[in-house]
Amino acid sequence: MASLYVSPHPDDFRSVLALLAAELSPSSRVKTITEDPPVCLNVRSRPTLVLGPGEGDTVLSGANAVSWYLAHQGKKAGIDAKQQSQVWQWLSFADNELIPASCAVVFPLMGVIAMDKKHQQSSHAELLRVLKVLDKMLEPRTYLVGESITLADMAVSAALLLPFKYVLEPADRKVLTNVTRWFTTCINQRHFLKVLGEVTLCEKMVPVTTKTNADYEASPPAAATVGPAGDAPNGPPKTEAQLKKEAKKREKLEKFQQKKEMEAKKKTQPTTEKKAKPEKKELGIITYNIPTPSGEKKDVISALPDSYSPQYVEAAWYPWWEKQGFFKPEYGRKSISEPNPNGIFMMCIPPPNVTGSLHLGHALTNAIQDSLTRWHRMRGETTLWNPGCDHAGIATQVVVEKKLMRDRGMSRHDLGRENFIQEVWKWKNEKGDRIYHQLKKLGSSLDWDRACFTMDSKLSYAVQEAFIRMHDEGVIYRSNRLVNWSCSLNSAISDIEVDKKELTGRTLLPVPGYKDKVEFGVLVSFVYKVDGSDEEVIVATTRIETMLGDTAVAVHPQDSRYQHLKGKMVAHPFCDRKMPIVFDDFVDMNFGTGAVKITPAHDHNDYDVGVRHKLPFINILDENGSLINVPPPFLGMKRFEARTAVLEALKKRGQFKEVKDNPMVVPVCSRSKDIVEPLLKPQWYVSCADMGKQAADAVREGRLKIIPDHHLKTWFNWMDNIRDWCISRQLWWGHRIPAYFITINDPSVKPGLDVDGHYWVSGKSEEIAREKAAKRFNVTPDKVTLRQDEDVLDTWFSSGIFPFSIFGWPNETQDLSVFYPGTLLETGHDILFFWVARMVMMGLKLTGKLPFKEVYLHAVVRDAHGRKMSKSLGNVIDPLDVITGISLEGLHAQLTNSNLDPLEAERAKQGQKSDYPNGIPECGTDALRFALCAYTSQGRDINLDVNRILGYRHFCNKLWNAVKFSMKTLGDNFVPSEKAQLCGEESVTDRWILSRVSAAVALCDAGFKAYDFPAITTAIYNFWLYELCDVYLESVKPVFASGQKEAEVCRQSLYTCLDVGLRLLAPIMPFLSEELYQRLPRRRPQHDAPSIGVTSYPGTQEFCWNSDEVDRNMDFVMSVVRTIRSLRADYNLTKTRADCYLQCRDSSTVSLVHNYNLQIQTLSYSQAVIPLSAEQSVPGGCAVAIASDRCTVNLMLKGLIDVEKEVTKLMSKQGELEKQMEKLQEKMAKNDYKGKVPVKVQEQDADKLQQSHTELEKVKEAMDNFKKML
Repeated sequence: MASLYVSPHPDDFRSVLALLAAELSPSSRVKTITEDPPVCLNVRSRPTLVLGPGEGDTVLSGANAVSWYLAHQGKKAGIDAKQQSQVWQWLSFADNELIPASCAVVFPLMGVIAMDKKHQQSSHAELLRVLKVLDKMLEPRTYLVGESITLADMAVSAALLLPFKYVLEPADRKVLTNVTRWFTTCINQRHFLKVLGEVTLCEKMVPVTTKTNADYEASPPAAATVGPAGDAPNGPPKTEAQLKKEAKKREKLEKFQQKKEMEAKKKTQPTTEKKAKPEKKELGIITYNIPTPSGEKKDVISALPDSYSPQYVEAAWYPWWEKQGFFKPEYGRKSISEPNPNGIFMMCIPPPNVTGSLHLGHALTNAIQDSLTRWHRMRGETTLWNPGCDHAGIATQVVVEKKLMRDRGMSRHDLGRENFIQEVWKWKNEKGDRIYHQLKKLGSSLDWDRACFTMDSKLSYAVQEAFIRMHDEGVIYRSNRLVNWSCSLNSAISDIEVDKKELTGRTLLPVPGYKDKVEFGVLVSFVYKVDGSDEEVIVATTRIETMLGDTAVAVHPQDSRYQHLKGKMVAHPFCDRKMPIVFDDFVDMNFGTGAVKITPAHDHNDYDVGVRHKLPFINILDENGSLINVPPPFLGMKRFEARTAVLEALKKRGQFKEVKDNPMVVPVCSRSKDIVEPLLKPQWYVSCADMGKQAADAVREGRLKIIPDHHLKTWFNWMDNIRDWCISRQLWWGHRIPAYFITINDPSVKPGLDVDGHYWVSGKSEEIAREKAAKRFNVTPDKVTLRQDEDVLDTWFSSGIFPFSIFGWPNETQDLSVFYPGTLLETGHDILFFWVARMVMMGLKLTGKLPFKEVYLHAVVRDAHGRKMSKSLGNVIDPLDVITGISLEGLHAQLTNSNLDPLEAERAKQGQKSDYPNGIPECGTDALRFALCAYTSQGRDINLDVNRILGYRHFCNKLWNAVKFSMKTLGDNFVPSEKAQLCGEESVTDRWILSRVSAAVALCDAGFKAYDFPAITTAIYNFWLYELCDVYLESVKPVFASGQKEAEVCRQSLYTCLDVGLRLLAPIMPFLSEELYQRLPRRRPQHDAPSIGVTSYPGTQEFCWNSDEVDRNMDFVMSVVRTIRSLRADYNLTKTRADCYLQCRDSSTVSLVHNYNLQIQTLSYSQAVIPLSAEQSVPGGCAVAIASDRCTVNLMLKGLIDVEKEVTKLMSKQGELEKQMEKLQEKMAKNDYKGKVPVKVQEQDADKLQQSHTELEKVKEAMDNFKKML
């Protein structure tokens, strides 16, 4: 057995290389020893490989020699001379380019050589330069040489091990996408993991604290003792250029050593301690600790906490709302049938999967739907938002099957169908209501007493009724057609469950059930020989294995190249099949050779050609993806193993032409990640042509409205070109199809085929079906034998009748008569066809009514970078994590517990580190809902940034403090007037804030009616923050302090603002608005609603105090205030009050300033505000600024500041700015500036110069003003 002497130091990349080569070369049995080689071997360095008992010719020393030998033994050094040369090139690249560049950056961090900041930066830049070259080379490749790991990958990844661990931060890795992809692919291979363990990628480049050599009982990192060319004795002779490079490196190392010694001296000298930075204030967490039984009202007597905390605010309210029945349409009325002049609002939830947990798409849907529901409820309408959950056939079956295998080592077939279904129900009863708890956490005001599950008996009965009716009418029929088949699931899947993976060319993809990745994205050309002649026809395909099922070659009728082949046949190379050359318009004669192979049983286009030309349909795949109906040696092969075998067989017969890259789309099963196969299967179909036309006409005629209207094009395109819908699924969990195949035990009745619809009958029970069959064939029931179809219905079938099945259809129930048709369907635009269209079609077909009047489609949620939410990117956010907060470690733990493979999980972790380096802070439900609504601009995808949600949490805190301050101002004895109305004694500020309240009411009313959620959130945000808090509360402080009569009027205005503002907010922020509303006194305590959720929503008829004149006047006042504030900031008057002279253009402006004098004085922090007419002169010593064309601001500075001191300071500042500008201008004037300096840096320089110029102008202006005062 050979002995391999290596260093145990984990950062010794040369020993790592040897160990990788040994691990990936199982054919060479090697004993690993972490000690120095024996003295007798006369070898000093490691790694060293001893092949025999001590002879000199059996000892190999140096990483390249050792790893080459081991890799060659394990066939990892290249499969031929060409590949071996390429591997050797990569070894040289690692030694001469990567290792020197890597060591120059890493060694100072490790303390091997002295740290020099300037040199560190240049070394880092050099490393990035080399890696960018490598990145470009890796762009089209999975591995460096060939299609699997070779010594080249081992050597280069070992050389990059330290940079990835200690140097390359996330920003660097973002630039080096191909290098990072390749490196993470390598280090997550099983053999790499065995040698390296889990490699943690660098987050921030900092000095590295590693164990000492003594700790490892071995040598330091390799390059600290072995030079970059340390393997030269065993490699090819070095060139002069290489030797020069090494000499330069040695010179650099000596300089580093000298600097290191200098630094060591400095360390011995006493250092002054840096002042610690103040810690960033954490968001406060306050909990509600008052014992409150579930369903009882929360304590609102205790004082509000000092600051807003979501945990405190959101506690206890939801169970109380639920127990009080606020979410039920019966609330406040004797019966739901009772006429309501305000109308009825009904909406059903898009039923989430029972297996699912909330993601941000659900959160967006529920934020919008709940806001709409609460708004309609507050408008006094009979309101129902009906919850429900989908049984999710495939997803649930997969989850339970995995659990069964994990817990008991059994498959569903081991249990049998009935027992397996019981297991699914057991799982559903234990885990299936998780999604409901999450919806409650979001504050969703659903009527839980009406919650439905699509497998409940009520809904199952409706599903049976729908199938039987449509089958009896001939709308549902049996047919043998191509379906999307998942070999892993052994089931047909719907179009929505097929992901279209776009490839730009040759790509290796993992496929379930295959050890090695499978090649896609190539076009294989081969020839068919024309029967009876020497002619050949060249065809091309991306799925070469399907040629075993070819039954024709097609050409275009107008293609002159093939006219002489009319009536001719081509011979199949692997069987005695003769195939016609058919002429069909579908062929593009300008693509390739203009000849196309036809496989009718395995391609959708070919299927249509096969039907048109009456070709044989040969199915070559069974349900597991193994080959059938093909000649040996292909018979029984797995489909992608046959891909390679067919290609080799064609080459041997001389009928192969070429393989070339081909951009294509590969269909992938979203559930199993298997490659979807078109497979010919007898299935049940729904005829959709007539129903599709009715659905399209309903929109064209205005009976159904789709919002926003840019989705109309998609709707009409789908409905006008709709294909029949396959509703069979080869599963056990779901609604078993109530159809029975008939066998008549009578020789006079011919036996039927599975695809013959005449031999299928449907019924709610076998007895009913038997009676129908006996009647159809005119025999007695005892002669009828029935076999129920094993398949279940597509989940979308039960979802399609959800809007009326939840109310007991086909039975005439009270709920059905009151709430069907519904008012609105709100959902994401991505399921417009799969769910919305089917609800419309089936509603019209089975009830004769549209299921709803309007469809509002919201956008798809993407991450802050605009990427689709994907588990493999690590950007899928659980809304509960945003609500309660989560650490980065917690996010990582979720990935560890997911089904992602190690490579995807690592990539996802890097995404999380990049986007959430400190985790996600606690934002609360209200802030999340408000953010989602604020983002929902119609028709656009939503790029959701968690930081913006946090911003709305700060808004909650601002609002909290505003209400606390206002309640203190109102006082304990304040009694609001019974009705919100003007008394005629309001001040100008009161009139303005009441005008702004009215404007906010109008904007919110219009926003809800138009589904313009950003308009609603903007109106609420602006009112609370910029109008009530920033202006009104500040300007009325002197009024409240005065204690005069107008203070009482002011209190009534303030109460109106709080009352209306909270009610406007209630649909979007239900928890915060309830918490604060409960603290306010009531206008009519005996009659007012117990909860803000059932009060009236402010309307434009009640709040109609909007005044354009008042708003214009206040706009002018605020422009004056802003100008004064700006002047104060310019002259650093932070605490000193100054007199302010406002020179007005005309008498009306003077009068206006008089009226708002107190407001201007208060908001601008002025000593006195003196209006002057245009003719009056301004006292000397003032700073001047123009507020508008009507008014000039003159701020008195004389006597408030030391003018000479200020001038001196400004002159100094002027000198600094001029110096900075001169330096920048010199830099930018250099000849090579445009060519050498990156564009981004040039832009930054230009911005700096412009900023300095503006600042200089301000300084000069201030100096001129000051000099006038001297």
